Amino acid sequence: MSAIAVENVSKHWTTVDGQVRAVDGISFTLAEGTFNVLLGPSGCGKSTTLRLIAGLETATGGRITIGDRDVTNLPPAQRNISMVFQSYALFPHLSVRENILFGLRVRRVPPTERDARLARAADLLGLTPLLARKPSQLSGGQQQRVALGRAIIAEAPVCLMDEPLSNLDAQLRAEMRQEIRALQRKLGITMVYVTHDQVEAMSMADRVILMNSGRIAQNGTPVDLYEHPASTFVARFIGTPPMNLLALEQRPGGAVIRGTEGSAIYPADCAGGSLGIRPEHVALVANRGLPATVESVEYLGGDSLLAMTVGGQRIAVRVAGSVALHAGDVASLTWVPGAQHFFAADGRRHEASALPAAATLTA
Repeated sequence: MSAIAVENVSKHWTTVDGQVRAVDGISFTLAEGTFNVLLGPSGCGKSTTLRLIAGLETATGGRITIGDRDVTNLPPAQRNISMVFQSYALFPHLSVRENILFGLRVRRVPPTERDARLARAADLLGLTPLLARKPSQLSGGQQQRVALGRAIIAEAPVCLMDEPLSNLDAQLRAEMRQEIRALQRKLGITMVYVTHDQVEAMSMADRVILMNSGRIAQNGTPVDLYEHPASTFVARFIGTPPMNLLALEQRPGGAVIRGTEGSAIYPADCAGGSLGIRPEHVALVANRGLPATVESVEYLGGDSLLAMTVGGQRIAVRVAGSVALHAGDVASLTWVPGAQHFFAADGRRHEASALPAAATLTA
């Protein structure tokens, strides 16, 4: 049984400038007990999708079910969900204890059950010594735990999170990512998590739904999106640094990287298309690959990131450790054919059925 099913759901607004399609006919299902991330740039529709699931927005069209129950037209209180907001939404005049218990008091849960749930949630989140404090007396990470506690104590099977870590510093975000993921696994709840940070998505999710302009660009596991991007948008959005996209041009023997000579790297007509290659899949070799000019070198400790040009096109290369190269130097690049991705002129992935056994990369 799916925990959440979204079927052809849309959310449109009419403004003086015309109709805005915030969410444009999307469909997906989420399995019980999984961690799911709605990912994408600002304005892509991910937060609106979350609000539609929560009942905070009314769908223009389509159907939403939670636990096989149609909730499309139900208010949030009847959807059996909990939610953690970006701002934490804590009451400043209430203690940690009262903030966590607020929802249970509104629902008139008996005091003995309230106390038992509070003890479990506070112990799980390490909040027991802080129950008497006010939000102003807490750090950002502690406030985030209080917001999580208020969601956990509801004991709802579905928890929705709207960019909950965006107000924290980088180190605390990394710590909280691990805590939230461990908490979700321990409780076995279904979680839907909105973020624009692909590192959060890749490190936490069982499933990533990447959105763009109100539609789903790709729905799959983090490995799917990284290793088999469905379009140039996915290829560039996932990965740090993003995938290199090198324009191709057609020659009599097939497609070659624009501005270079040598053997074709793609046997079919790929006019207007592009070759994708991850920076970490490019290797430096001695005088037997594709000549490239170094523009800059960033030494990052464990590895180095080189910005280079090939046939007048920019390419990023990530190599282990440090390199004895400087701006203006010429080096040779190569990669294995299995690391190549091909995209048609419209940006969609083009599966190659007959790649050559080896690519001879020469300029």
